[in-house]
Amino acid sequence: MKFEYPFNIIYIILPISCLIIFILGYGKKQKIMDLLKMSTRIDFKIIRIVLISLGLGLMVFSLLGPQIFKGYREVNREGLDIYILIDTSKSMLVEDIKPNRISRAKKIIESILDNLEGDRIGFIPFSSAAYIQMPLTDDYRLARMFLRVIDTDMIGGGGTNAGKAIRLAYNSFERTSSADRVVIVLSDGEEHGSDSLNVLKEIKDEHMKLYAIGIGSEKGGLVPVYDSMGEKRIDYKKDSSGQFVMSKLNPAVLESLAASGSGLYYRSSVSGSEIDLLLKDIAALKRDTFKTERIKRFRQLYQYFLGTGILLFVAAYLMPERRRI
Repeated sequence: MKFEYPFNIIYIILPISCLIIFILGYGKKQKIMDLLKMSTRIDFKIIRIVLISLGLGLMVFSLLGPQIFKGYREVNREGLDIYILIDTSKSMLVEDIKPNRISRAKKIIESILDNLEGDRIGFIPFSSAAYIQMPLTDDYRLARMFLRVIDTDMIGGGGTNAGKAIRLAYNSFERTSSADRVVIVLSDGEEHGSDSLNVLKEIKDEHMKLYAIGIGSEKGGLVPVYDSMGEKRIDYKKDSSGQFVMSKLNPAVLESLAASGSGLYYRSSVSGSEIDLLLKDIAALKRDTFKTERIKRFRQLYQYFLGTGILLFVAAYLMPERRRI
């Protein structure tokens, strides 16, 4: 026998407390009767105490969730393999969307995680370089832990090159089935150049779909510079001539990426409507059975203990108390 909620054992104090109260009450009553020199006998007192305590005990036992093992059941899990490529260049610190671009990108990923079921997901941060921060997994709690530590200090150097991240994602996919594989790029589209498009032309994988989400505004904003602790803004980025660097969303680059990758481009919005559109589009893709699990089957027994406990409690309540003086 196994218990589903063993922590409910704390409620055992209820029948124990009731039993102690009944015993103390009976003893006090007996002392009063002795002082009054009165003889009394209660025929069902002990039986009632036992039934009430036993009934409460069985009800508490049912709260533990008793169950017995009934065997195994095999479950096939279907899903997509999804790599999310996150732009971590310094331009993602621009505050043209609140609180800033990198925070908006992480919020979008959180929303995607909230709506996944059975799909495997991995993270690849990129700027001038790229690496697999989290390999493909269906453990979404673990994914949220990895997501929290993503920031613009993960990769040194300047510039942005999504091509390296796309190639890394492609090489990391398992290509043993005909299921579709998904790459989602979250970026402001700056400084990608032509390398990303060249990578997609080289890959030519009809089963890999690339979707892009543009983070930022076309009006743009200045790139903030923070202190060594990354907490206080101390200045704005300047170019070699001493002029402030203005960073703007470049949707054309991201649209070209999505088109070359047989996917779609979405513009990040305050309402988050782009997330619904993305989820709807990838829901139509071909999935694969990539995991077969043996799940234990249990038969619940709590109802028997609960029913018996209620019957004993009711029986004790209805039992007559006959006295003789």
